[in-house]
Amino acid sequence: MKDYVVNLIVFGVISWTTLFLVTRKVFRNRSFDFCNRIVSMVHASLAVVLASLSVQDWSCPVCPLASKSSPIQMKTLAVTVAYLIYDLVCCLFDNKVKLDNIIHHLVSIVGLVAGLSYQRCGSEMVAALWITEMSSPFLHLRELLKELGYRDTDLNLAADMAFAVIFTFARMIGGPYLTYVTVSAHNPLLIKAMALGLQLVSAFWFYKIARMVMYKLGRRSSSIKKTTKAH
Repeated sequence: MKDYVVNLIVFGVISWTTLFLVTRKVFRNRSFDFCNRIVSMVHASLAVVLASLSVQDWSCPVCPLASKSSPIQMKTLAVTVAYLIYDLVCCLFDNKVKLDNIIHHLVSIVGLVAGLSYQRCGSEMVAALWITEMSSPFLHLRELLKELGYRDTDLNLAADMAFAVIFTFARMIGGPYLTYVTVSAHNPLLIKAMALGLQLVSAFWFYKIARMVMYKLGRRSSSIKKTTKAH
């Protein structure tokens, strides 16, 4: 792995941790999870921007396949590796430790570090970063709104629906395609395993999101019917 990549990862971990500590000080009356999600929203937005800037050919965003990573792709992935390391540690300190979230972090870290070590598969990994982070701002927004007192409001429902739609489009349409081309290309076995693992985690989350959407829409429908009868 290039020295500048290692230095960027170390600097990134320190930077994300510092941002979290500053956020905790600014929002001292908010929960640990609230502050961490603000940091996560910053990362998700930054990751999508950097991933978009590092695409070499927008007529084929995942091209060239199984090729040498460009410097901007390496830097983009290093920023995300740093964030994932920071966030994994935060997950361990949080009271609500979720096994699927930890597995997702570990799979992502191992895969990205492998890609950075091989200095290959930059196009595929940047595309994966773009796909996985596209829906993340809405994921965190819906939780922030709940803590701000907007649970069960139209605003919170809109955030839920936006997250569900973008997640479904990105992870269950773009994701399988990206997994297929990554596995089909002459990529290292570890990269192929990461692509498959990430898609399996995405499919599991899609199942949970679909259940959430059905529950919320069902509850909203019942609420509307009760209101109509009352009038």
